[in-house]
Amino acid sequence: MTVKTRFAPSPTGFLHVGGARTALYSWLYARHHQGEFVLRIEDTDLERSTQEAIDAILEGMDWLGLGWDEGPYYQTRRFDRYNELIDRLLAEGKAYRCYCSRERLEALREQQMASGEKPRYDGTCRHGDHEHPAGTPHVIRFKNPTDGAVVFEDHVRGHIEIANREMDDLIIRRSDGAPTYNFCVVVDDWDMAITHVVRGEDHINNTPRQINIYHALGAPVPEFAHVSMILGDDGAKLSKRHGAVSVMQYRDDGYLPQALLNYLVRLGWSNGDQEIFSLEEMVSLFSLDAISKSASAFNTDKLLWLNQHYIKTLPAEEVAGHLAWHMRDQGIDFGQGPALAEVVSLYAERCQTLKELAAQSRYLFEDFAAFEEGAAKKHLRPVAAEPLALARTRLAELADWRAGAIHEVINATAAELELGMGKVGMPLRVAVTGVGQSPAIDGVMALLGQDKVLARIDMALAFIAERTQG
Repeated sequence: MTVKTRFAPSPTGFLHVGGARTALYSWLYARHHQGEFVLRIEDTDLERSTQEAIDAILEGMDWLGLGWDEGPYYQTRRFDRYNELIDRLLAEGKAYRCYCSRERLEALREQQMASGEKPRYDGTCRHGDHEHPAGTPHVIRFKNPTDGAVVFEDHVRGHIEIANREMDDLIIRRSDGAPTYNFCVVVDDWDMAITHVVRGEDHINNTPRQINIYHALGAPVPEFAHVSMILGDDGAKLSKRHGAVSVMQYRDDGYLPQALLNYLVRLGWSNGDQEIFSLEEMVSLFSLDAISKSASAFNTDKLLWLNQHYIKTLPAEEVAGHLAWHMRDQGIDFGQGPALAEVVSLYAERCQTLKELAAQSRYLFEDFAAFEEGAAKKHLRPVAAEPLALARTRLAELADWRAGAIHEVINATAAELELGMGKVGMPLRVAVTGVGQSPAIDGVMALLGQDKVLARIDMALAFIAERTQG
């Protein structure tokens, strides 16, 4: 048997963190078993589904690197298939036409709730003993078994058993002719030969209903794994108020897809105490049976820690490809300046996000009009003029423009003037970067290039002279 999983989002919003984790688990399970992974867009909610949401889902999957082997399939393009099978169930007496009005159903619901009963359809039309003129509005309901129980072993939840009497006859085709979610899902998973369904625990109530439909159609029933919800830092269900819940918002905030994937896989799955996993390790080690039943709490600090780990340890060229997006997003023209891979290597230890890295390295690619006020007040004082001027002279004579040689110049300047390194290095840092904090200044100056460094020291000397005269 070929293992085949699917991710089937509804395009009524962006790809959120919970959906991304479900997609990842499904993708990993298929890859672990050398199986196939299907992407299906469940767009039967015609009022709420949008092309914008579809595009956002596809963009999120691409950014995460979760490629699919089949699809994307769209449910709205398969209505003929669903209706063919609904008509078959009608002919076989496994479904029936229901003519109950909305008003009657609402009154029934209110009556049941007032009596403390579970709201459910009472089966008025189940036996088809009412005559109705052709064209009378109606829905199609699935004739759910009334005896016995649905029993299945969930990879996460274990043994689940639901008595059929607990379920009513659900609608499988609306009065406007549109088939409904629970029916479409069953047909799709059957037609697409899905063997394992990974989805959120909010679908557990749908599963027994769907299993009965599989049986009615004579279709094989896939195995299920219902994963727990993700909670926010405060223990409440993860929502927009917790900040970034859309996958692409994490891209925009400067996270690497590798970091988010590593973080998501650990939100409910573990392999001992291991925290950091390469994608290859995830594929090799992943098991549905190792997913925890417990809800997982989202921890932004841990995600930031992972993100910096990947910024530091991934090949700089690979990180640079993602950094380029943030450079463009912040309006930084990186065409003229040091290679982004060199920037990554120098700044990785200081930055937790690529957004931060792009902002901090802006002065490598464009000149600044003024020095940071606090840094200039502290380090570009008249006493800094002499070490800056001497360092400039020595730097202008330097033929070997590398960090090591620049470091020697700074050391020699401090030694000649009998100053501590900070008395030379800090004025140089503010002079060439405009700010008071940066990576090692010799490394920054090496990336900036000799001409820019000399010009900025001249700007700093002019600034000091102007303040002295003032």
